[in-house]
Amino acid sequence: MQKKIAPENLEWKEGKVKNFFGKELISLKNGTLKLIKVAPQASYPLHHHPDKTEYAYVLKGSPEFEISGEHFTGKPDEFFIFPQNENHTILNKTDETCLMLVGAINH
Repeated sequence: MQKKIAPENLEWKEGKVKNFFGKELISLKNGTLKLIKVAPQASYPLHHHPDKTEYAYVLKGSPEFEISGEHFTGKPDEFFIFPQNENHTILNKTDETCLMLVGAINH
C-alpha cells in the first residue's frame, strides 16, 4: 500500500453517474475513500447500500444531500453520514463545481 498519494497526479474518472468524477485514494476490503468532483447541476439518483455506511466531507461548493428524507445544504468543512440501508442522494444545484471526500465503511 502506498504511504503517500498525490491526488494531482491521479486522473479524474467519471463514475457510474454522469458528471460525477472520482480519484480513488483508498480501496480496501473494509472501506474506500475517493476525492469526488460534482459538475454543476449534477445529481446522483436516490439509492441505499445494504452492506455499507457512506460519508462525505465537503471541501468546496454547496452540495445538497437528502439522507433518510431529510434535506441538507452542505458547505466546506461539513461532514455527512449516509447510514447503511437508508436512502440518500447528492445534488449540485449550483453553477460551480463541488469537491468532496466520499468514503465507505463496509459491513
